[in-house]
Amino acid sequence: MHPVDEVFELMESRGGANYGGEGVTQLVHALQCATLAEEAGGDTALISAALLHDIGHLVHDLGHAPATRGIDDRHELRGREWLGLRFGEGVTEPVRLHVDAKRYLTAIDPGYFATLSPGSVRSLELQGGPFPADLAADFIRLPHAPAAVRLRRWDEGAKVLGKSTPELDHFRPYLEASLRRE
Repeated sequence: MHPVDEVFELMESRGGANYGGEGVTQLVHALQCATLAEEAGGDTALISAALLHDIGHLVHDLGHAPATRGIDDRHELRGREWLGLRFGEGVTEPVRLHVDAKRYLTAIDPGYFATLSPGSVRSLELQGGPFPADLAADFIRLPHAPAAVRLRRWDEGAKVLGKSTPELDHFRPYLEASLRRE
């Protein structure tokens, strides 16, 4: 199966699940995040990463809403692993780093914590909480960290019930352009 068709099949078959108690589905959250990235002028890979950043929630076998049961599903690593077979680092690294970007932002931006939804607060605890200052400084120097921080901000804004977005197929050209080139 073509990699983009594989992504779409996964998102359509499993993306209807509730997104961690946020009032939107996994697919709606992904579409909102990618739309925010597109509206902000993100490049092709970052728009793709925004669409796919939570794909790790769709590929695990930990059952429904593991965070509510105190389980960190490590979706950023699962997602990076799954996506790494299909996409380049411009997509996979912001996905891998988007959880650490939340830890970074809560450490350096005093107002950021107030923007977190209850689900994001719960998962932040499971993910280790805000970074200490030294780890925050190390994080932001990583090659894809600035992109992950942009993605993280869109992630928090992509939980709006009823917000209109383009359909999934609108993002196909971004995904096609971001595929790994062997």
